[in-house]
Amino acid sequence: MTISIGLIASIIGINVVYVSIFTLRLILMIKNRRALASFLSMAEVFVYLMGLNLVLQNLDNPFNMAAYCLGFGLGVYLGSRIEEYLALGYLVVQVIVDSLELDLAAELRDKGYGVTSWTADGKEGKRLVLQVLVKRSNERRLMDTLKKLSPHAFIISHEPKNFKGGFWVKLTEGRRF
Repeated sequence: MTISIGLIASIIGINVVYVSIFTLRLILMIKNRRALASFLSMAEVFVYLMGLNLVLQNLDNPFNMAAYCLGFGLGVYLGSRIEEYLALGYLVVQVIVDSLELDLAAELRDKGYGVTSWTADGKEGKRLVLQVLVKRSNERRLMDTLKKLSPHAFIISHEPKNFKGGFWVKLTEGRRF
């Protein structure tokens, strides 16, 4: 049994590309970006067949199969990092602060965030609750702002599947998220 470093590197590289595309395609499907996901699926299948062909032609070597597995794992990691970098979509960030006097909502609005606020009852008294809609690409900036303005705030974020109405819809009309 001979070990071909070039073949192993090719198998790893092809699988990293394949699984990265697969991961991105799956995320795009979840976010209703079907046209782009369909285009990626064509490239994905082509790369997959190339890699599978290499492995099936060389099944006698367990290092080739190990390379396939390693490439798969690296591809999942790389694909998720690429999606994180692209930061597609929006987040709803809920901020709960223990002081009703904070003018946090106005300060966030001044910075361009869509904010809805209300008073709530917490375990130890009244709380101010803010709901902020933000592009995922601006999440870090919002979190840094919240840390400065209200360092002890309780913050929860989640990704909405869709939204309708409000001033954000007018700002995002024609854009896909």
